[in-house]
Amino acid sequence: MSVLNTNRRTCAAALFKSFSCHRNIATQHLHPCLRDLTSALAVNQPCFSLSSKDVRILHEPTHFYSRLLEIIRRARRRIFLSSLYIGPEERELVCQLHCSALQENPDLHVYLLLDYNRSTRPGPSSPVLALLPLLRNHENRVHVSLFCSPMLSRLATSVVPPRFKEGWGTWHAKVYGSDDEVIVSGANLNRSYFTNRKDRYLHFTSQPILADYCFSFLRLISGFSYQLALSDAASTEPVITWPNPSIDPWKIQPLVQHSLSNFQTRHLMSSAYPPATESSSSDVLLFPMIQGGQFNIREEERTVSLLFHHLAPKISSFVVPTPLMNLTSGYFGLYRPYQDLILKSSINCDILVASPQANGFYGSRGLSGLIPEGYTLLEQRFMRAVRAAGRDATSEGGSSSAVRLSEWVREGWTYHAKGIWFSPSQSSPPILTLFGSTNLNSRSANLDTELSFVMLTSSEALQKSLQAEVNGLWQCAVPWRGAERHVRWRTRTIVGMVGGML
Repeated sequence: MSVLNTNRRTCAAALFKSFSCHRNIATQHLHPCLRDLTSALAVNQPCFSLSSKDVRILHEPTHFYSRLLEIIRRARRRIFLSSLYIGPEERELVCQLHCSALQENPDLHVYLLLDYNRSTRPGPSSPVLALLPLLRNHENRVHVSLFCSPMLSRLATSVVPPRFKEGWGTWHAKVYGSDDEVIVSGANLNRSYFTNRKDRYLHFTSQPILADYCFSFLRLISGFSYQLALSDAASTEPVITWPNPSIDPWKIQPLVQHSLSNFQTRHLMSSAYPPATESSSSDVLLFPMIQGGQFNIREEERTVSLLFHHLAPKISSFVVPTPLMNLTSGYFGLYRPYQDLILKSSINCDILVASPQANGFYGSRGLSGLIPEGYTLLEQRFMRAVRAAGRDATSEGGSSSAVRLSEWVREGWTYHAKGIWFSPSQSSPPILTLFGSTNLNSRSANLDTELSFVMLTSSEALQKSLQAEVNGLWQCAVPWRGAERHVRWRTRTIVGMVGGML
């Protein structure tokens, strides 16, 4: 029977691929260098076609928070929030869910998907405690799921200190939706992300298909997550239960892999494209990517590889213009396959990383206080590889297609932005961006569970907004000074032991 099922799955996969290869996807409105890439992405990734008038790029944490509260107030049917955690001090956010949403709309349900280990840190400020009033007042309409990475074994879970358990992987997708609108970000739901922690925020309005996709993805993962509840209405302690006793929570990898693969296949088959001959207001294509290395789901890796292989060769044959790729990560431990793609590419790459002072762990107590120094070490190693490849923009006689590393500095702020922008020339705005929860590092590739997107557009207005986003981030950039910084032997030792967890 297992052989028969395997053959059926193989045949189905071949059928799906054949179907996707022959879909009539409109690419004429896109820049010529994006057309082959678009067709290649459509083979394996679902796609949403939408109008740029329904896309808003937010630039400040305060704008993100205001928009988040707005979509909560507008909700009538559902609110779905996916984050690493909700900060224990976010009383206004919880109050909005209670007062503006649940009390005003008796048929509305709230769905929260958070990381188990980050949300259940022990102590009086444990994030889950802030959610108990919602459960107490709306028990049947508030659904709180806590995803726990299965990378840490049952035995190890019993001996590893609570905070360190997060090192073996987290739920990392940042999606904030209500009804038919969605905000995709890298920001968590915590005070610093609403005030002085820089990130990216893309708001999509009037998008029922995209919203349904995101909601369904979160509900799928909720089925493999712990559930938060109260033992009774007067209880001050949460009850956390596993929903399916027939499934071992430490052995969910095959089931999650199968479920995610089927989920993407279903949406791949149902992706709606405007016909290639139709004049349409749709000037944006959006491709979602799931990355869950622990489940052998590696769509982001495949997509990033396609970006380099389809964009660089197509443009490098021209003398001019030279294309530009802007890349940023607040936790820059660039995944080795991505590093190799950059080193071998003919695309100019401007990379922005967090300065040590802008790293979220700067000044932390204990071993976590060494994390900014650990990223300095990873940056030093990367720049040595760049120089060895002859791609250092600061070196004499370097390649005309160079790599430039800068660091983000702003007094009193930390840096958490991540993503990629591609421009066909140095003087043109971006026509493509990769955004979402991925930090583009080894941890995102192998340990955390991520949801990110690639967006391509022919809209001049949206391209200008993307350029404004890049300019806003690079406004606080200074030349990288990591080569001057001393990295202690203790940090080198720890990075050697747990580098893949950074």
